[in-house]
Amino acid sequence: MLQKKFADIVQLIKQARTNAIKSVNTELINLYWNIGEYISKRVESAEWGESVVKELAQYLQHNEPDLKGFSDKNLWRMKQFYETYQAFPKLSALLREISWTNNLTILSRAKSIEEQEFYLKLCSQEKYSSRELERQINSGIFERTMIGNSKLSPAIRKVHPEITDTFKDSYVFDFLNLSEPHKESDLQRGLISQMKNFILELGRDFLFMGEEYKVQVGNSDFYIDLLFYHRGLQCLVAFELKSDRFRPEHLGQINFYLEALDRDTKKDNENPSIGVLLCKDKDNEVVEYALSRSLSATMVAEYKTQLPDKRILQKKLHELFEGGNDNN
Repeated sequence: MLQKKFADIVQLIKQARTNAIKSVNTELINLYWNIGEYISKRVESAEWGESVVKELAQYLQHNEPDLKGFSDKNLWRMKQFYETYQAFPKLSALLREISWTNNLTILSRAKSIEEQEFYLKLCSQEKYSSRELERQINSGIFERTMIGNSKLSPAIRKVHPEITDTFKDSYVFDFLNLSEPHKESDLQRGLISQMKNFILELGRDFLFMGEEYKVQVGNSDFYIDLLFYHRGLQCLVAFELKSDRFRPEHLGQINFYLEALDRDTKKDNENPSIGVLLCKDKDNEVVEYALSRSLSATMVAEYKTQLPDKRILQKKLHELFEGGNDNN
């Protein structure tokens, strides 16, 4: 009873703490940006060289011992931070919404401004810890999402024009430790038991609604492997799991489920449901043929049980962009 009585006060305290942390982080990023700008301009004008930055670090260490984190290495990072983003003012707010540690991780690991912007937006949206961000970069989430964007069917883009960056071409379930071969039931049980990691891989806008979700059509009951709700897209998302290679006949099953969801489960204010066929493997040409005449909001993705080779993902992404340029 007391918990309910004082809930509003507790919420006010927690919100104030959150705002205070955000404010401190913003001021810290502002400080590092301003220091980086100052050093960059002095070096550019030939007023300062590398030795001066080292002298500055030593001066701060000896004369201002309470000021931590200003080694010559960190001062050069601040300079790099400023010089990397100074020409991209639209990223200014994002830089200040994430921690300095995550900013440094993105700065050192992302290879292009497009990739840096992707991770800045994702980190801000998903509120990643440093460990979670490292895991996502290691899993090649940028490359997998970009490849996934390119393979969204016209039907799903028409129904959900804001779908960009929501789904991936492949998902990585290295946390399941699945043996080979494995059954669909093994995959399903593993994802349910590791729901926190599964949501991290999907994105935090996904809300889990149930496993073996029952839909009734006529006098028959049917069961969707996993059902989610996506807050951003405001629609139901049905995942059907296949522990083997994609086959065109799989589409009939998922499309049937989507029709049942839209007729009997979807609320009037919600958008049409989306289906994701999650297969152990897929031939992209077969997928393209299978989806070419489909009017349903369905996509086909594959799952991996180990972290992918980022070099292979980067090569695929490069080939995709090259192919797109050739067609222009």
